[in-house]
Amino acid sequence: QVRLVESGGGWVQAGGSLRLSCAASGTIFSINDMDWYRQAPGKKRELVARITSSGSENYADSVKGRFTISRDNAKNTAYLQMNSLKPEDTAVYYCYLRGVLWGQGTTVTVSS
Repeated sequence: QVRLVESGGGWVQAGGSLRLSCAASGTIFSINDMDWYRQAPGKKRELVARITSSGSENYADSVKGRFTISRDNAKNTAYLQMNSLKPEDTAVYYCYLRGVLWGQGTTVTVSS
């Protein structure tokens, strides 16, 4: 059974940092691209960052320079390091193993 388990969400003050993790099991993690999406209340889910199977990274303009996506294929885990957080980053964050499965989501709340 393929599973994605997210962790690392929480509450933080503006300017703070959080690191999200997404651990995969039951699949060959290394051959898939991994995305992080987020969905704020009342808004559409949006792509935040992507890391390809070869390690290329892409970011939404709104998070460039503040967020860093990475992956550790030996641990079947992807990460999203979020620095200089802003209240507008408040959302439920989802990892997505492209073409395979979505994570359950983890909530990030940034207070001003």
